Parts: sequence; structure tokens; C-alpha cells
Amino acid sequence: MVDLVIRGGTVIDGTGGDPFEADVAVEAGKIVAIGVVSARGNEEIDARGKIVTPGFVDPHSHYDAQATWSSRITPSSWHGVTTTLIGNCGVGFAPCEPADQGLLIKLMEGVEDIPEPVLIEGIPWNWRSFPEYLDALEARPYDLDIATQVPHAAVRVHVMGQRGVDREPASAADAQAMARIAVEGIQAGALGFSTSRTINHKTKAGAHIPTLDADEAELSAIAQGLRGIGAGWLQVISDFDDPGLEFAMLRRLVERAGRPMAITILQRDAKPEEWRQITGWIADANRSGLPMLGQVLTRPTGIILGFEISQNPFLGRPSHDAIADLPFEQKIAELRRPERRAAILSEETGDDGLRRRVRRWDRMFPMSDPPNYEPPPEDSIAAMAARMGRDPADLAYDLLLENNGKTLLYRPLSNYSYGNLDTVHDMLAHDATIVGLGDGGAHVGILSDASALTTMLTHWTRDRKGARFSLPWGVKRISRDSALAIGLHDRGLVARGYKADLNVIDYDRLSVRAPEVVYDLPTGGRRLIQRADGYDVTIMSGVPVTRNGEATGELPGRLVRGARAAP
Repeated sequence: MVDLVIRGGTVIDGTGGDPFEADVAVEAGKIVAIGVVSARGNEEIDARGKIVTPGFVDPHSHYDAQATWSSRITPSSWHGVTTTLIGNCGVGFAPCEPADQGLLIKLMEGVEDIPEPVLIEGIPWNWRSFPEYLDALEARPYDLDIATQVPHAAVRVHVMGQRGVDREPASAADAQAMARIAVEGIQAGALGFSTSRTINHKTKAGAHIPTLDADEAELSAIAQGLRGIGAGWLQVISDFDDPGLEFAMLRRLVERAGRPMAITILQRDAKPEEWRQITGWIADANRSGLPMLGQVLTRPTGIILGFEISQNPFLGRPSHDAIADLPFEQKIAELRRPERRAAILSEETGDDGLRRRVRRWDRMFPMSDPPNYEPPPEDSIAAMAARMGRDPADLAYDLLLENNGKTLLYRPLSNYSYGNLDTVHDMLAHDATIVGLGDGGAHVGILSDASALTTMLTHWTRDRKGARFSLPWGVKRISRDSALAIGLHDRGLVARGYKADLNVIDYDRLSVRAPEVVYDLPTGGRRLIQRADGYDVTIMSGVPVTRNGEATGELPGRLVRGARAAP
């Protein structure tokens, strides 16, 4: 007898090689046999007609808050993810002294769009140092494995206090103190150190992230600290305002650290081909022996608009904002009043940036079920309105009131400059990229991109009308490639001796559902989620954690401390 046998499935093993039919046997959380398995299992799963894949590895999920109050890391665990990496983009909650808790909460409220009362109620704050934060995570079981990074913003505030919040230059002593904390965190089990250099990360009041313009001396001290212990990677998001200077500085950090670096890669409308230049530089660094990667998403980075969530096309108009904080049913009733409707439609959004984001009717689309993340121009609000002879704002207003005010619209922001995903295809195919940026625990009132890993399989290997990828290649990209990138060599393959993190998937039925609004955060806080159909069983360390999208009640997932060697 063995613990578990998966019978007769089509194994897609994570190497990118051809599928093959086989049984998979599991004992004590490890894969012990693949092929014709004569042993019986204490539990057996009939996988005939299904595919059997490694569990997926998500290197960018921002579940730093949720992991402190919940053992279920949804939506990611509904999408075949069995390992996720948090502490991304320099934001997190450790280290932190009690006096600084409010500062980090305000930052995360803005960056992750989680209301301040949710964070105040939900986070237990049973730590001060980063190692103590890991101890707190280790005390909780999960439905997937969680790995961490040391976040620069929290470290900077911890060392410099208000000076760090105000983005004052770090002294040499400050930088050395930050380096010591980064080293301490990685030695305690973090997989790396992360930082943010983007103006998009700010508090709800508009204050920029403390790390926005941290100078090279500060970052170099931290890089030298990583070199001293020979562990950890560096993860960076940057606006690349001066791309040549910025990348040269990042490349120097990799030289000084002797460690890998991952950089967020997006196509921006203002500079739609700049990403190719940056990935070219990354490839050149790799040829020179400097390990660098770009992190890319499988679809546009975009936002969801609706009257029930954080943003909608009429945000910033005085007659709308006057009722924005009413209870939802009252707000919808008020929005239906002809006088209120006429007033809102007669006004303009005052903020230029907001107006560009929420008034591009040619880049705004009804959210279908299942969602179409590569919608054609003729499906836009602008095109629909033109066919009807209506004003686009008038049409959008009425659409958003449908379904009792719960209708959602989709607004691609980046990766969609040419109105299709040909650019994303090229990003995914580039040998210097990995798949990430799902942000399952962040921006929870405006997006739900944890499902982007499922999009890799549905859209990119099966449904897309344009260029596609093979299914074995797609599985490899979201399992083995990501596991190797973050240093977890013990997973991401269906092979003897490897960790028994597995998915049994009805590939023909696999589908991403439309986003929905739920109120399941502490204090009844709101978030967007997305479920999926077709994940028959997700198995963590040999134990089924979901069946047909529903939790089994088992929680074998744990904190992962440090890199892992191959079996």
C-alpha cells in the first residue's frame, strides 16, 4: 500500500516534454513511482481522460496580510497554485515596531487596496523582527506552501522612521542597518529581498512608497549583504523613467550581490516597445554571467470597474463622489434617480490621470463570463455606443446599473497597446522571462489576476485564435520554471523523489469564471475573487486540498524556509 495513487492520467510532467499516460504513486508527501503502479493506494484518484501536472508556482502574489489571518490562500489555491512567494515589490509587514504599524497599514491600504479597518482588525502583529514574522507564519497551516521575501519599505521605515517615510537619503549607517536586516531575514528563511521604484505604489492619501528613489549606495549595501551569505534573490519593480541609467544601476547591483534579480516587465502605452529593449538588456546580462529575469503576466495588467468596487468610470465627478460612500443598495438607488444620473453625466472627472484611466471608452469592455482578456476593438464601449448612436458614458452608466448594479467592466491598462496580446505572446516566449505578477492578495478592489496562471493554459494553449503555445510548454512555464527561479528545486516536476504537489485537471472543461465581489475579509471587508472550473483535484504534499474547486478541509501547506535542493 501507498498513501495515494492517481490512475491512468495523461502526465504533463513540467519538463516541457511530450505527455504520456501513467499512474502516479505518492508516499509520505513525495512521488515514489510513475508508470504502471501495481501497489494499491489508501486513496485512489481516477484520472482517465484528465491531465496530471505539477502544482503551479506563483512567484508574485502579495498575500502578506491574508497569510496572517487566513489558512486558505484564495483565489490562488483555486487555480492550481501549490507554492506562492509573498513580500513582493518591497511591501510587507515586517520588521515593524508597534509605533510604525499605522505607517505600514496606510502604505498597504494604498498599494493593495485593502481598507485600513480590515488590516487593523485582521493583522495580529505578533512579531517585531522579520524572523519573528516567519515564526508567526510557520505557526499557521495553509492550503498551499508560502515562501517570503524581505520587503525594503518595511525595512527602511524600521531603520529610519519618519525620515524613511519622507524618502530622505539613507546614511551609510542606515544602509548598513538595512543590509543587516535583509541578511537576518534571508538567513531565517526568506528567499530574497524586494524593492519598489514605481510611482504607482503609494498610500491612499497619495504619498509615495518610501523606497521610490532610494539611491544606489543604499541598495548596494543590501546587495553586498546578500553576497556575503551567498543566498537570496533581488526582486525589483521600476518605472524606468531613464531606462538606460536605471538598468545600468540594476545590473551593477547584480554584480555586487552575485545573486539573481527579477524585474517586472510591462508594455506601457507611452513607450510600447521599451520592454523589448529592457528584456534585451536582461538577456545580455545573462550572457555575461549576471543572472537576471523579467517577470511577465499572461494577459493585460488591467483594472475592473463597477459601482460595487473601488473604481468606476464616474469616479471623481462631484455628483458621484457625494454618494460614493453610501451603503451599496442605497447608492444604486440614488444612481438610478434621473436627476442624479443627469448630473453625473454632465460632469467631468477633475483628475487628469484618473480621467485617462476611466474615460478611455475604446479601451473599456463589458466583463463576460468566462472573461475575454483579449477583447477585439469592436467589443469596446466606444464601438458599442457608436453602433447604437449613443454617448459612451451614457451607455456605460446603464450597463453598470444592470444586474442590480453588480455589472463589471474591464479596462486593460498595460500589455495592450496594440489592442491584442501579440506583445504578451512575445514576452511569454522570451527565454529571459518567468510568469508572475498575479497579485492575488493585492489591489483586491480593482483586479483579480491570480487566475492569470489558469489563463496560461486556457487562452495560450487552447483557446486563442492567434499564435499559441503547446500545453507541455505552458505547464513548464508556470511550474518548473518558476520553482527554479525562486530556488525551490524540490518541486515543479512530476518525477520520482519530488514533492507531491500535483493537479488533476479536466483540460477540456478548464475555464476561468467571471470575477465576483465577496465580503469575506476581516470586518466584512470587500474583495474581488475569481474561481475556475476544471480543477478536479489539487494535491499538496500528497494530500488533496481542493476537489472540484471546493476545499477538502486539509491544510498541509507550510512556510518554506530557504532554498531547496533537488531530490
